[in-house]
Amino acid sequence: MKNYTLTQAHISSFARSLKEEEKASATIEKYLRTLQELYAWLEGREVTKEIVAQWKAYLLEKGQAPATINAKLSAVNSLFRFLGWNNRQVKFLKLQRRAFRDSSRELNREEYSRLLKAASGRKLEWLSLLMETICATGIRVSEVKYITMEAVILGRAEVNLKGKIRTILLPGKLCRKLKKFAKKKKIVLGEIFRSEDGEGLSRYQIWKAMKMLCKEADVEASKVFPHNLRHLFAATFYKVTRDIVKLADVLGHSCVETTRIYLMTTDREHVQQLEQLGLVN
Repeated sequence: MKNYTLTQAHISSFARSLKEEEKASATIEKYLRTLQELYAWLEGREVTKEIVAQWKAYLLEKGQAPATINAKLSAVNSLFRFLGWNNRQVKFLKLQRRAFRDSSRELNREEYSRLLKAASGRKLEWLSLLMETICATGIRVSEVKYITMEAVILGRAEVNLKGKIRTILLPGKLCRKLKKFAKKKKIVLGEIFRSEDGEGLSRYQIWKAMKMLCKEADVEASKVFPHNLRHLFAATFYKVTRDIVKLADVLGHSCVETTRIYLMTTDREHVQQLEQLGLVN
């Protein structure tokens, strides 16, 4: 009879398979965090479809967002597929597609400028330039390592992520600023943005440095994280080009539907649009 008790060995084997599939490190970390959470909650109980459904209900009762719960279920179902436990998989929560984004998490251009000013005021030239680089190119924070001296000289970076290679063009003004910064730091080869020990910056280091600017820049902390710079790039790019297909290519999206999420208006903008309808006497 098959044993359906989840073990640390199962999780470790799954982690190795994710690495072999060249999944992004952030994805692997998120999956493993979820699986450890499930492992602790099970307390040695055998995995059944009913038990996993109870865990799903437990997460909902704790007030976790449906999208967060579905992300966790995706990790769990992926593990079950790997183990051949297909009859243990559970369905996702059904979500209505949102028509707008939460304005409390939306970084606008004015706030972005204040963050740059705050970084400059603290003499954190590397941070100001890093934020400009992400916001001017739309790269992911995990792709910062591809901004090398060689890329700056060529004016383009070849990004290889998730098995896909795409070319990121670097604006001339940005290249000039990056060259000037590199010269000051005596960087002639390799990554432009580095920690004090010469290693590439981690996602956490960048996130933490940006959070330090919130109070001085008078920007809500909920709006300040690297991915929001990518969102600001997407919104600005679309306003200029009105070309969602090209934007999807630039962002590295294989599906335009993913890009559409970046272009949703905020709830505040949505209310303004409703007011303009003039349908209330």
